[in-house]
Amino acid sequence: MFANKEKWSLFLAGVLFGTAGIRALSTKEAKNVYVKGTAAVLRGKDYCLDVAAKVQDNASDIVAQAKLLNEERNNETKEEA
Repeated sequence: MFANKEKWSLFLAGVLFGTAGIRALSTKEAKNVYVKGTAAVLRGKDYCLDVAAKVQDNASDIVAQAKLLNEERNNETKEEA
């Protein structure tokens, strides 16, 4: 019988804790923290996308220059032969 009371008391404590947690998380201060955190994540995402675009542009330039270099070397070897 004691185990049954213990289970019910744990259940009720969980319900009370959950209700208090929901109320604490839905306060204006908590929402302000969520907004600021989300804004920081979005800024980080934009920064990462900008860096990725710059890296991709630089990689495209490098590949184009490498292709030109290979064409010049191929032309030189054809002229020598």
